[in-house]
Amino acid sequence: MAARPRTVEDADIFMALHAVVGRLGPTRLTLADVAAEVGLSAAALVQRFGSKRGLLLAFARAGAESADMCFAGVRAAHRSPLDALVAAATLMTQSMGTPEELANGLAFLQIDISDPDFRKYALESFDKTHAGYRALLDEAVKAGELKRCDTAKLAHAVAAVSGGSLIAWAVWQKGTAARWVKRDLETLLAPYRKHRIRP
Repeated sequence: MAARPRTVEDADIFMALHAVVGRLGPTRLTLADVAAEVGLSAAALVQRFGSKRGLLLAFARAGAESADMCFAGVRAAHRSPLDALVAAATLMTQSMGTPEELANGLAFLQIDISDPDFRKYALESFDKTHAGYRALLDEAVKAGELKRCDTAKLAHAVAAVSGGSLIAWAVWQKGTAARWVKRDLETLLAPYRKHRIRP
């Protein structure tokens, strides 16, 4: 007997989970919360993922697998490699638009750091993101936008500044997260630019 086709794809469930994590955080949310968001029953989620932990792990794995997918789209949308870099490094601000959403995202990061099963996916995601940043920096050097530099180290700095700036914005809560992160990235990149950016 053929299996019944799934009416809701995993990607839709992960989008719903992302929204619920933003509202409640990974520890407070329940399968019922996610099920209500996506229009399924909690039992259906248990059947597919086994448990809340199984769902969160599948979400982390999917995130790691797609961590570098944004770079092609961002690059295609910008003539300048450096503009594409800044756009890629500020993407986090779109999914964490409020301090509360950021706090709940950091709660997931705590799980990533402390649980080996989650950490392997976080590491994969970080590696792919670093590689994406470095590729754009290498392209910026070749295009004459940046001075010759150690792009591997600078890519690490871009990742550190974008994440750290987002946390600082959540504390100060002045302006938008995107503008805050972009300003700090421009400060980081300014000494490496061959030409000053227009005010």
